[in-house]
Amino acid sequence: MKIGIGLPNQVRDVPPAVVPAWAAQAERAGFSSLGSVGRLSYPGVLDTVALAAAAGATRTIGLISSIMIGAVWPPVLLAKEVAGIDGVSGGRFTLGLGLGGRTDDFLSEDANPRGRAARMESDIEEYRRIWRGETPPGAASPLVPAGTRADIPILLGGQNPKAYRRAARIADGFIGASTGPAAVAEGFEAVRTAWREVGRAGSPRLMALAYYAIGDPDTGRANVYAYYSSGGEEMASAAAAGVNCGADAIGSTVRAFAGIGTDELLLVPTLADPGEVARLADAVL
Repeated sequence: MKIGIGLPNQVRDVPPAVVPAWAAQAERAGFSSLGSVGRLSYPGVLDTVALAAAAGATRTIGLISSIMIGAVWPPVLLAKEVAGIDGVSGGRFTLGLGLGGRTDDFLSEDANPRGRAARMESDIEEYRRIWRGETPPGAASPLVPAGTRADIPILLGGQNPKAYRRAARIADGFIGASTGPAAVAEGFEAVRTAWREVGRAGSPRLMALAYYAIGDPDTGRANVYAYYSSGGEEMASAAAAGVNCGADAIGSTVRAFAGIGTDELLLVPTLADPGEVARLADAVL
């Protein structure tokens, strides 16, 4: 199982200049990928900005949006942003997409949480047309440079049967939510089953997320609580309680995710302290 690390782009009030330095340090440490958390209605750094900064600060480490709320973006704009990040990185980007669970993230007048599942499917078709160099209606030319990678990998998230089937039908794999190995195992198995049922060759790429804090667990839990507080006390408390604090807890979680067949585990920071990169590397690499 590969082990990646998240960028601290949605730690509340993160100093933006931390992002490229964090990315470079994570690459030197030997993590497999860098991931971003995507949300608009929160005082963090936008995922596309964080990933572009990470692309410029690194040379070999993978990049993934884990996850980006695609439905809050106009599809032509997001397709162009993604193509740019992938191109700048030399083809290291994976697009991780989710539907979004908070209505306050749908800030644009043109974005609406209603019908977002169907919109995700049509948007993905639009992304791929744009990446192939097709000219969209109303445009005078293609939106991306010649040579843009047309098959940028896409992973989808979600926690219901429709989400599992959608990932099997139109994506390259699935990202499990930060709900713990037991819950994610059920989703993985459902995606594997759906993958076979729709006649896909090979196996889906299966990725999981887990929060961690080492240097200051109390602040890490508080940051996660704040991030989920718009969903209510129960959600915020459960998320904060799920933070893996300390090397022993993180090691146990890593072993559990390996045991359910995870291809890559992304450990998501809850602190913006760059020292957390080295602490995590010492614990798991």
